[in-house]
Amino acid sequence: MLFVLIILLSLLGSVGSVILASLFLWFPDKIRQVFIPSLVSYATGTLLGASFLGLLPQALNLISVSSALNTVLAGIVLFFILEKLALWRHGDDQDGEVHSQAGLLLLIGDGFHNFVDGAVIAGAILTSIPLGVATSLAVIAHEIPQEVGDFAILLNSGYSQQRAFLYNILSSLCTLPGALLTYYFFPGVEQGIPYIMALSASSFIYIAIADLIPNLHQYRSFQSSVNQLALLLGGIGTIAWFFLTQEWIASLYS
Repeated sequence: MLFVLIILLSLLGSVGSVILASLFLWFPDKIRQVFIPSLVSYATGTLLGASFLGLLPQALNLISVSSALNTVLAGIVLFFILEKLALWRHGDDQDGEVHSQAGLLLLIGDGFHNFVDGAVIAGAILTSIPLGVATSLAVIAHEIPQEVGDFAILLNSGYSQQRAFLYNILSSLCTLPGALLTYYFFPGVEQGIPYIMALSASSFIYIAIADLIPNLHQYRSFQSSVNQLALLLGGIGTIAWFFLTQEWIASLYS
């Protein structure tokens, strides 16, 4: 019973969030093109919010400050190397299929993040079924706005609607190994979770700072700058609200 519940809630929290967020793809192309620059600003905020308000504080509750920050530093260097390798690989491509590396790094970071979500959901269910259900709902709540932003980033990076949807679904399925490993090896997996959180945070920070924010600086008018700042803060605020709600719900069952 617990095994089936863990699988169902993990899929609901990951694949379900992507499917709901994919409703954005049904908007006409002209409307999407108008909204994508705004959603990239919003997505930048959600990535920074998820990193600094969610992933890193949780990691710091479980491991030392030096361990967490060293992992973040190593992760940033790792993603710099991965981006360089991707740029070298595509350096001589002439087929028009070269995408912004932000999309590739985003999918890798999302994979880590979804793995952690699966482990968190499974761990909550093993502790208490009501807590597990509440945690799954909280995961869905904070994943939907982030996934909408992810779709905007992937489309802005040159991915087609079909590829953006397929790759997001594949990334979301990383919840399953996280949930299954936690179910079978809870003590061992639990020790590695904070490091995965820190690594996921480093990927989101790198994408936001190295790829997305420089792209936002291409729009230099005062009005566009104000809009970008408002949407970035809105993304941070959305994630902050969902994490505060998650903590409040969890406290009801503690």
